[in-house]
Amino acid sequence: MMTQIESARSGGVTQAMQCVAADEHVAPEAVRDAVARGSAVIPANPAHANLRPAGVGRLLRTKINANLGRSTDTSSIENELAKLRLALDAGADFVMDLSVGTDLTALRRAMLEASTVPLGTVPLYETLNRCGGDVARLEADVLLSVIRDHAEQGVDFMTLHAGLLRRHVSLAVRRRMGIVSRGGAIMAEWMADRDRENLLYERWDEVMDICRRHDVTVSLGDGLRPGCLADASDAAQFAELDVLGELVRRCRDAGVQVMVEGPGHVPLNEIQMNMEREQEVCDAAPFYVLGPVVTDVAPGYDHITSCIGATLATQYGASLLCYVTPAEHLGLPTCDDVRQGVMAYRIAAHAGDVGRGHPGAREWDDAMADARIRFDWRRQFELALDGDEARRRHAGTEDDFCTMCGRDFCAMRTSTRLRRKEEGGAPS
Repeated sequence: MMTQIESARSGGVTQAMQCVAADEHVAPEAVRDAVARGSAVIPANPAHANLRPAGVGRLLRTKINANLGRSTDTSSIENELAKLRLALDAGADFVMDLSVGTDLTALRRAMLEASTVPLGTVPLYETLNRCGGDVARLEADVLLSVIRDHAEQGVDFMTLHAGLLRRHVSLAVRRRMGIVSRGGAIMAEWMADRDRENLLYERWDEVMDICRRHDVTVSLGDGLRPGCLADASDAAQFAELDVLGELVRRCRDAGVQVMVEGPGHVPLNEIQMNMEREQEVCDAAPFYVLGPVVTDVAPGYDHITSCIGATLATQYGASLLCYVTPAEHLGLPTCDDVRQGVMAYRIAAHAGDVGRGHPGAREWDDAMADARIRFDWRRQFELALDGDEARRRHAGTEDDFCTMCGRDFCAMRTSTRLRRKEEGGAPS
């Protein structure tokens, strides 16, 4: 079996490429060429039986990912499946299971069965669980076994924290907030305690063999992503990014699709530089970003603070946005948090696509404008990102004006009268 990137390089157009092309209204050959270059990926493990393939890359519309998963203290399989269904109904393009604790295999199996979109995992979390939560007992063979299990089960993409090396730890501990990535912190502590190199980096060829065999897309984890504005764009972040660029090339050489995860907290004025630097260092590999969060002082509203950064990230280089919910920094998201996060990021993705001139993005907004000036409420609800919410808020208002201005002060009613007067008075 050839992977998507191997098939593309051989000139073939796979069924997954055809599906992506149809959904995106682009030529299948254009999708094939982007996958062959590595500027687009199609995470599609053949073992994920009910998957509808989706592509990630600048050729395509910007996608959003919803993080789900149990904590060691909270939630259950039923709760997380309810969140998964809600995320899919709200329009998430990808989902990630970030669960920790027990019964992870059963939860992952249930999520794969329920998910029609690509599903990702972080194998390091389950590895630590198998080691009794003790970092000192973590071994490469156990981690490789978990990666293999996830691949065989049908996981489409995996976050692997292989770019954080032993020499980077001293840079990270000098930061204001240190290491905020769960996977990055685990790997850094293991390296510091054993004074050894990153076990994933050392065994990368074996990781590639597993991923190629199952066509698992690698998502190179940013273990040193900044957790506050003070740590953004620092030596630690960019030292890891340089290694991620090396790993991108090694993935492609091995016939494995790869995307790169990006920074968490970044000031507004540094987002463009971060996006462009990743594109250069990682040879235009699809960039998968968390936010970025543009201010640290709005807990409870971080779906908004990060959505601002995500919109700019989309315009300047990101291809996949990892949503942030109102519960970020505070606790495990509820179902309502998941819905708010998905909707906020759908807005960010579309606004960014409009800003970068992605084909078809602006036409959607123009159609909404036409419906509004005609007071065609039914069409507005059809076009709305969340038509149910728009319909609910409109309930009880009139057909040809809304309760904001009322009939007499409605600017659109006035504009319509003006247009008719101008058209009526124009020379024949």
